[in-house]
Formats: sequence, structure tokens, C-alpha cells
Amino acid sequence: MDLQALVDAASTRDWDTDPDGTVSLAVVGLGNYARNVSIPAIEAGDYTDLGAVVSSDPEKAARVADAHDAVLLDYEGYAEGDAVDAYDAVYVATPNRLHLDQIRTAAAHGKHVICEKPLEATTERAVAAVDACEAAGVTLMTAYRMQTDPVIRALASYVSAGGIGEPTKAIGEFTFPVLAGSKGPGQWRLDAELAGGGALMDVGVYPLNTTRYLLGADPGAVEAMARADDPFGDQPADPDSPRFADEHVHVLAAFPDGVVGEFTASFTGDADTWLELVGSDGRVRIENAFVPDGERTVRISSDAGEIEFSGVGADETREEFDYFAHCVLTGTPPEPDGRDGLTDVAIMGAAYEAAESGSRVELTRR
Repeated sequence: MDLQALVDAASTRDWDTDPDGTVSLAVVGLGNYARNVSIPAIEAGDYTDLGAVVSSDPEKAARVADAHDAVLLDYEGYAEGDAVDAYDAVYVATPNRLHLDQIRTAAAHGKHVICEKPLEATTERAVAAVDACEAAGVTLMTAYRMQTDPVIRALASYVSAGGIGEPTKAIGEFTFPVLAGSKGPGQWRLDAELAGGGALMDVGVYPLNTTRYLLGADPGAVEAMARADDPFGDQPADPDSPRFADEHVHVLAAFPDGVVGEFTASFTGDADTWLELVGSDGRVRIENAFVPDGERTVRISSDAGEIEFSGVGADETREEFDYFAHCVLTGTPPEPDGRDGLTDVAIMGAAYEAAESGSRVELTRR
């Protein structure tokens, strides 16, 4: 793939076969991201529409349901199968440790599932989520929107075709000042038991998963350092979750063929997000890499020349839901499936173990 072909591919849906029909989604959990990013993307989709909303806050749920002409459910009604014919699939957008229960409910009703990242708060619970969907014969997709972004997909093809030679290292950062908005220290992202950790689980998963996707490979071992000052750092009560709400984390990941990954995630500091992949014959750098519907800038230098482009691609959140619906309509397994999400939860769990022990932790394939 030459550089112009890459730019052309960055504006193309390489997966779209124009199937008939749409998939109606029930949105479970109505936090800020679900209301202001996901629901508009669902309604803008070619293959998706909003069928129902599920929330424990009756006033908020009523506002959202009325605004979007959707069926309103509380969690008890969702669990019992009320209005189950109003939707074909479920989008789980609750705090991480609640994903398993909502996935099990969807699977029990025979509904396909797209679940926000990370798939769950612990590896064991992520395994249970995958098992529940496999046993029910329903699709489980982890909501890795970057894997459906045409820009990222084009870059993956370019790297796979040797565009930068043999990859040697990947470096990425996601700094998100979590206390800078309206949410204070009582928010669930700082509750290590609900979140499964802190900055690594919430934002560090983006450079980790995107690197895995671009390389088409998983790390075999990790090393890590993490720290937290007040109000971060609370230990979870669950003895199976020996983690804390990390404020800053630095992970070194050993990928196959000697490729080194280096990722940082922070809940405080100047906001930034970028990813760079270096190869024997060039490099790719993505600025503003993981901001929803952000205008990414891509810089490539290689034997074929140099190029910089931005303003191409599409709203990757809309792409994510359309891609999921396309998989459901065509019976195609999604690339970012439940096991992809499980892999990241296991890697991040190993990183927390490495940070706690100060030792390199080997990973086993699940």
C-alpha cells in the first residue's frame, strides 16, 4: 500500500457490504458518555437505532427516553425481560464491575452485546462474560471504537504490508485529568473495586489495545510502575482484586520479535493523547489519537516518503455501532470480540501485579 492509497483507505469502510435491516439497541447505563457520545452515534448510524434505555435514575431515564422516543426500563425490568421485543441487542455502559451482570442478562434474553471497555474489572469476571455469551450463542463485541476507525484500520493494513519495515517499538500516552470536570473524587472511576483499577483501566487501555491491533500481536510479559496521591489510591475490598486506583502508570510490554511497547496513563496532568509506532524503515505518529470524534493528525515517514494528513476518516463511535450492527446483520464475528477484551483485562491485571511486586510478569494466553 503506497501513501496515497493509505490516505484513500482512511476514508473508506472496508467492512461494509450494505446489508438490509437495522439493529435496535438498548442502552444500559446513562452516564455522560452514553448520553452525549454513544446515543447520538447510535441514532446517526446507518444500521442502528435506539430502542430502549435502562437506568436506576428515573428522572434522568425519563428525560432521555422522551427525548429519543425510546422505551424506558429500570434494572429490575431489564433483568425480568420487560419490553424485550423493543430491542435486538444491548450496549452496556455501566461501571466496569457491573458489566458481567448486564451481559449475563442480555445473553439470557438472547440479545447480542456490545460492551464498553474494559470488558470487566477482573480477568475472572471477563472470562465469565465471554463464557455467558458463548453459551447463549450471542455475539459479544468489546467497544474498541479505534478498531473501527477507518484511519486506524488503514494504518493497520499499511503496517502489516511492511510500510514502516519491521516494527521495533510502540510508544503511547493518554492523560485525562479526571477531576477537571464536574465529577469529584467520589466518582466511580476512582473506586478501584468498581473500576478494576484507575488510569490504566480507564484510559491506558486505549494505547495498549490500539498497539495490539496495529501489530496484530499480544505481549508475552509486562513490567510496570504506578503511583497515586490523594484522592487516588484507595484499595478495593475484594481480595481477588489486589489493585488500587492508580493516578499514574507506566507499562513496558514485551511483544513478539523483540518489539517493545511503552505506555503511560494518567488521571492528572495536561491532557494529551498520542501513539507512535516505529519500524526499521519508518514510523507512524498519531496525534489526538483517542479523543472521541477528534480530528486526528497522522504523520508518516518511510522509504516511500513523508506525509501528514488530518480531517479524514469518520466519527469512530458511529463507526463502532454500525460495525457491530453489520456483524449482527451478516452473522460475522466482530474483530474486537469478547476475547479481545478479555486479553486486555488480563494484560492490565498483570501490569498491576508487576507494579505491586516490582517484577516482570509473564502472560499466559487465555
